[in-house]
Amino acid sequence: MRLKNLNETFRNELRDPEFAAGYLQTALEEDDLGTFLVALRDIVQANGGMAKTAQDTALGRESLYKTLSVDGNPQLSTIQAVLKSVGLQFSITTHSSETAQSS
Repeated sequence: MRLKNLNETFRNELRDPEFAAGYLQTALEEDDLGTFLVALRDIVQANGGMAKTAQDTALGRESLYKTLSVDGNPQLSTIQAVLKSVGLQFSITTHSSETAQSS
């Protein structure tokens, strides 16, 4: 019996939109843009790769690699385009009263 590569298994999970959305939500909760961008890069790589996303978004592949890195500083429109290319979108919600009081 051959064990599956962890990256291969995780890549399969990241192809599921619900799992990918939860993965990005968890990354956002880290309150660090770099963590979110790397998580988004993981999803891009699992869903066709950088070349496909670069083509879908009309962004340069090299630029996309820089944008989706720990030190990336993308515009909101870039993030929206990348999310759209992998079948996701932003959603804004309110804080629960318990969360808002502790902030």
